[in-house]
Amino acid sequence: MLRLGVQTKNIVSDENPEEGFALMKRVGFSCADFSLNAYLSNREIYQGEVNRFFDRSLSELEFFFAPHRRGAEAAGIEINQMHMPYPIYVPGAGPERNEYLWNVVAPKSMELCAFFRCPYIVVHGFKMTHFLGSEEKEWEQTEKFLRFLAPTAKELGITICIENLYDNVGGHLVEGPCCQARKAAERIDRLNERYHAEIFGFCFDTGHANLVGIDFENFMATLGSRLKVLHIHDNDGTSDQHQIPFTFTRTRENRSSTDWEGFARGLERACFDGVLSFETAPVLTAFPEVMRAEVLSFLAKIGNYFSA
Repeated sequence: MLRLGVQTKNIVSDENPEEGFALMKRVGFSCADFSLNAYLSNREIYQGEVNRFFDRSLSELEFFFAPHRRGAEAAGIEINQMHMPYPIYVPGAGPERNEYLWNVVAPKSMELCAFFRCPYIVVHGFKMTHFLGSEEKEWEQTEKFLRFLAPTAKELGITICIENLYDNVGGHLVEGPCCQARKAAERIDRLNERYHAEIFGFCFDTGHANLVGIDFENFMATLGSRLKVLHIHDNDGTSDQHQIPFTFTRTRENRSSTDWEGFARGLERACFDGVLSFETAPVLTAFPEVMRAEVLSFLAKIGNYFSA
């Protein structure tokens, strides 16, 4: 059976992290996706309201997160993946904000990933196609950032995972960075060959894939062993809702809006042996707090279904 994971956001608190990790273990999870992006949200970054959480020194940040690491260890939860705050570059935001994201937030995120003994960190590519005129030029800017992080990743033994994204252009959802599997595979291989180490991989996001009509099975099969981590969640095909799988249907005959059968076949064809990790933090605020354990238990049962 594949191991199961879930986001720490809305489960693990700063005040008593051990309690949240213990709950995750109790309902059937053995791994966690540490929501580092919760400490500097994308809304804050886009609106220029950077909260300066990462102004703290590395030792101060490690002191802040030490109870989280102890709590995870006490509960028997492995923090197997982490999400770097995003975006790391905002077109038109000016140098002060972008340099802070690039030179302060990103490097400290890498160090915190190592502090948690976490093997994978997920980063977002730069959404710049419609500013630069082509996907290739967009990738050039993303690659500059990845190459900036590469020596640190190699030194710390971390694999950086790029993720398939969507974009919104004129009110229409379109493919964002890393939505072409063959290009992603070739780019990952080229970067790994450059650094003579497996320091780049891929994070497949089911919700983003559903929004832009990606063929789950063939995309995952093309990635093969490059597929390292997952963001599993559902939506109605029109907005990024991060809900429980099988939640939405397209017809009154209850045909799922998301190709979960193709997802399962994709896992098999890619020979995926990692963690089935749910990126479903918003779900836990939709239900009454007293139902949190039951909701998490239900997610774990869905994970067991996918594993089987």
